[in-house]
Amino acid sequence: MKKLLFSLSICLIIVSCGNKKEHKEATATDSVTSLDTTSQITPVAKQKLASDVYFNAQGTEPFWSLKISEKGITLNILEDSITTPHTTPVRAQDANIKHYNLETELTEMVIKISQKECVNTASGLSSPYSVTVDYKRGKETTFTKLNGCGTYITDYRLHDIWVLETLHNETVTTADFKKKLPSIEINTTTNTFSGYAGCNTMRGALFYEKNLLRFTDIITTKMMCANNKENDIIKALKSATNYSIKNNRLHLFNPNEELLVFKKID
Repeated sequence: MKKLLFSLSICLIIVSCGNKKEHKEATATDSVTSLDTTSQITPVAKQKLASDVYFNAQGTEPFWSLKISEKGITLNILEDSITTPHTTPVRAQDANIKHYNLETELTEMVIKISQKECVNTASGLSSPYSVTVDYKRGKETTFTKLNGCGTYITDYRLHDIWVLETLHNETVTTADFKKKLPSIEINTTTNTFSGYAGCNTMRGALFYEKNLLRFTDIITTKMMCANNKENDIIKALKSATNYSIKNNRLHLFNPNEELLVFKKID
């Protein structure tokens, strides 16, 4: 009888230990599963992941969409798609029109982007660019034409506050201005900017295309300041056509010279 009770006790201990081990393993598995399902990409990370796409377009009848990036060009038509390598567009000399001429073994496509207002017939929304796409695949002898509207996606890295560091390659100091260094705050969502020009406040609009940035419609307050470089700042902003961002600095230049360098601030 004692031997029987001892054997039953040993069995109960083994079963209990097994259940605890299984519970721990299940808890660990549940924890991993929970982490996997709840992990999310932040909005900034999502924006960075999509940052290589610099132009979007779409149209109806049939519904289609176009994405252009340095990695490639993708045309989606209903449930079908055509992807080609990226190519440098050809710009027309007499108008702001770009042509992408694309040809592979499987398809031929010509994309025309014109800078003129375009209204989506389905949504009624207005876009700054009109887009046509002519394509044919395989042994097709005629092109299919698509019409729609498009827009450039402003570089998300511009969306920040920048303080002036150099003007025409010369370091600036607070002594060059009324009370502090000039600064600009760029909003890529609305393609606008505002800031302090060195004496007056200013605001204006951004014109953005790939590798092209212009500061337009600049308006300032009318305060008078002596011995101030504000006019030079505004003139340089109006003259800028291109930009680069490196080492937390925004470089603005035109084909002739580097005009301004701004430092990013937190």
